[in-house]
Amino acid sequence: MNTTRVRQGLANSSSSVRLQAALAAGTTPDPHLIDTLVEQCAVEPDFYVRDMLTWALTRHPPAATVPRLISELGSSRAQARSQALHSLSKIGERSAWPSVTPELLTDPDDEVARAAWRTAAGLVPDGSEPELAGILVTQLGRGERETQLSLSRALITLGEVILPLLATASAHPDPVVVRHATATEQLFHDPDAGFDFAVDQAKRIVALGPDGPPAQPSSALPTVAEQPGVLP
Repeated sequence: MNTTRVRQGLANSSSSVRLQAALAAGTTPDPHLIDTLVEQCAVEPDFYVRDMLTWALTRHPPAATVPRLISELGSSRAQARSQALHSLSKIGERSAWPSVTPELLTDPDDEVARAAWRTAAGLVPDGSEPELAGILVTQLGRGERETQLSLSRALITLGEVILPLLATASAHPDPVVVRHATATEQLFHDPDAGFDFAVDQAKRIVALGPDGPPAQPSSALPTVAEQPGVLP
């Protein structure tokens, strides 16, 4: 593979050319291109090209990519941080866990925070789930639907350790936090119900109390995977 041609392709104004260059970089991995791939992730405007860049990085040895990606977590550019986290989650190297700091988990940029939640939930070592859950519950009620869904999914991944924390959050003075905590607990117990249904039920519970009208059977409702517009 000609590394010069790949670099030129990634600098091209055409997204299709950049996509082909990223594909080439992953098809024939070359450690000399790792810096170029990481740098392009930070500025690449096209979602599909970014996804291919991440795939190309996963094709290289983790010993070469993980330290470079970790260094990117301190970037002032939000996209650089979020894409580095996304790539680390795909690589799945657990040695990166300490680098997913509380600052990243509470990053003011929603895309960075969402990537940090997914990455942390995938890399958390056994025994550290309560520590991670304690940080994640502080983000309940944050953002729009996709952000809240991402947080709920990350929390549910941690298992039953989240239940006491959700119970405490259900008494929060902010009704948005209460609804999100209640919806997450509903989804934990009935993952087939779907997030939108869990949110609707949470609103009913908050408004009417736990003795309100019974819920509609979840089997008649779409699952999270079937709902349009659901993001990971």
